[in-house]
This record gives sequence, C-alpha cells and structure tokens, in this order.
Amino acid sequence: MIVYKHKRNGRGPAPKWMEILKAESPWIKFSAWAGIALIVLFVLFLIVNSIIMPAITRHGDEFSLPKIEGMTLAEAEPVLMAADLKLEVTSEEYHPDKPTGTILSQFPVGGTKVKAGRTIRVVTSLGQKAVAVPDLRGFSIRQARLNLEAAGFLVGDLEWTTTDSLPEKVVVFSYPGAGTKIPYGSAVNLMVNRGPYQRTIFVPRLIGLSLAEAQARLEEKGLKVGLVTRMIDENYLPETVLEQSEDAGMELLPGEEVDLVISSTD
Repeated sequence: MIVYKHKRNGRGPAPKWMEILKAESPWIKFSAWAGIALIVLFVLFLIVNSIIMPAITRHGDEFSLPKIEGMTLAEAEPVLMAADLKLEVTSEEYHPDKPTGTILSQFPVGGTKVKAGRTIRVVTSLGQKAVAVPDLRGFSIRQARLNLEAAGFLVGDLEWTTTDSLPEKVVVFSYPGAGTKIPYGSAVNLMVNRGPYQRTIFVPRLIGLSLAEAQARLEEKGLKVGLVTRMIDENYLPETVLEQSEDAGMELLPGEEVDLVISSTD
C-alpha cells in the first residue's frame, strides 16, 4: 500500500503556535494578536523616532540665533540672510531715543537655538513721536498747563506782555506756536497777558536835591513823594535828599510813590 504524505499548500505543516491558537478560545486568540500588534507598533515607533524624524527635523543643523536687537533693519537683514533666516516686522512703536527703523526687540531672543528657515519676528522704532502744540490762546495759566500735560508736553518759561484784547493773566500765545509739531515731552513756553497797557516811568535821580526840588521832579514825571524820613547829617544842608527808595532808572507806573530820606541838623 502506498501512503502519501500531505503537505499544507506546499509549505509543510502549520506552526505549533497556530495550532494552539486554533485550539484555544477566541479571547486568547485576540490577546495574542494584540500583543503581536503592539510589538510591531513599538518597533515602528523606534524606527521613526530614531531615524526618520531626525532626518526630517534636521536636529543636527541647529545654531545660535544672532542678536539683532539694537540694529537697524538694513543692518539686520544681511545678518539673517547669511544664516538662512527670515525677518518679519510684527509691530512698530514710538521711542524717544531710538531712530526710525531700529529693532527694539526680537523673538526668539539672541542666543536661542534655531534652524535654517526660521522666521525671526521683530518690533521696530518709529522714532520720536511728534505732536502738534494745542492752541492755548485765551486760557488761564492753570488751564494751559493742564492742556499741555494732557497732550504730552511740559510747561516751559512764562513771559509777560501787555494787550488790551485779552483779560489779565491769560495766555496770549505759545512758542512754539499752536499747530507746530514738536517731539513728545518737549517744553512749551507761554506768553501771558500782564493786563491793559500802561505807560511806565523811569525814576529820576533825586539824591543831592532839596526836598522841594525832588518833589517837583517827581510830579513832573507823574510820580509822587511817599514817606519822608529825616536823618541827622551836618555835612548837608537841611532837607537835602540822602536816599531814595527806588533807584534812578527803575520803571514805575504813573502815580506810584518814591520814599525819601532827607538830612536834618537836629
């Protein structure tokens, strides 16, 4: 009798573990296949993480980012281009000390490890902010000060003038004038009205004159003799002017008084 040894699909008998799987319950079969799948996934993860991802992300090409803060855009662009980096201006700000186009900050900061092709974002300066001087004519000194401070200015010098067209102690004009654009934070000087114009009188020299002559000289100028004090001095004739309260050449308003000290023998 001839016996034929059957081969399974020409591959020989099935592996022992497959026969065991066939003989076991469906839950055991599922657990075994799940374990095999997990092992395969773990091996794939190791391959991707160790070989494929480093090739894609190019970890070996990292380098320190140059510091471009403080440079102008014209200076920073060639520096970044040489490192195969891109430049993007994200915003602009006024700055009292940095000229227009100066880089105020960068992200990432200088020294950070980056790769070629990275975009470096910067904030640049618009320079010093120029603001128009507000119109202050007709405002009181206090209100003009508040208006200047609200606009970002300081109050500079106060000068006085006279005009009949505005009330006393209000601003006649400012310098720089209204509408002029000057740097933010600058001082603005004010010209303030002293009041209606009044003619001033130069005080004459009265020392050495007699009291009568001094009185006549003052009245001639539109001034008056004020308090008269006597002082014993035998070197001068009686009632000779020894001192005057306002020096010769000083300006007084009409009707103002000049006090005198005159000589006396007793």
